[in-house]
Amino acid sequence: MKPIRKAIFPVAGLGTRFLPATKAMPKEMLPVVDRPLIQHVVDEARQAGIEHFIFVTGRNKGVIEDHFDRQFELEATLKDRKKKADLTLLQQDLPGPGSTSFTRQQEPLGLGHAVWCARELVGDEPFALLLPDVLVQHETGCLAQMIAAASEVGGRSNVIAVEEVPHERVDQYGVVGIGAKRGKMFTITEMVEKPPRDQAPSNLTITGRYILQPEIFNILAEGKRGAGNEIQLTDAMVELAKKQPFYGLKFEGKSFDCGSKVGFLAANVAYALQRPDIAPAFREELKKLLG
Repeated sequence: MKPIRKAIFPVAGLGTRFLPATKAMPKEMLPVVDRPLIQHVVDEARQAGIEHFIFVTGRNKGVIEDHFDRQFELEATLKDRKKKADLTLLQQDLPGPGSTSFTRQQEPLGLGHAVWCARELVGDEPFALLLPDVLVQHETGCLAQMIAAASEVGGRSNVIAVEEVPHERVDQYGVVGIGAKRGKMFTITEMVEKPPRDQAPSNLTITGRYILQPEIFNILAEGKRGAGNEIQLTDAMVELAKKQPFYGLKFEGKSFDCGSKVGFLAANVAYALQRPDIAPAFREELKKLLG
């Protein structure tokens, strides 16, 4: 497989489940401890060796672009006040010049449409897709694990991160069928979006991390509508799987669905407890709250 140099981040969603907090702030900028949700996901991509970060945005998302740009006034103030640690933190989080691109999804036509909007920026090479609603906590990021595993199979292959959920919840997710094992991965025999519990091919669900070949753009360009009258990525992957292999990787780590209030709050607790500078005091506060 060719090196994975580019990653798409679809950040055009309205974030209605977090209203009124997201009335004027993109949900991707909600903080998990002291870093925006989107920063955590970009950090994961950077750790995996991604060189070009492509954001598919919508209206009122300009603050995301500002976040990944320099703030000269703030930097000057920090420098004058000799706050070297804060200044270093800001500078190390910035992607390099020319390594970020922003394109608009002008209509909310689904995840598949958002991916298609980035086609000219990706070009004819495999790419990563990271959904910013999902955080994966592990020393080695989920995408880095996927790229390492993908290098073992080579060719024009596609890789999807999957994880187990209880059988009674499979009807809430995209579910994959399990085929032959290939190293740390397995071949995916089918992909079904929110199947009835008694018809699910497994309890392994798609988790918001993908490595996809550029041929997916040709399928998405057809504009076929699926569930919700939207252009669904899963439908395009099912079509592409007729021509190219798809593999699933059960990644190591704990995922958090930050698109839900409970998942977002759980992520804040988990990431805070991982921080040596605040974990001891935070743990004591949790004990008081929980009695």
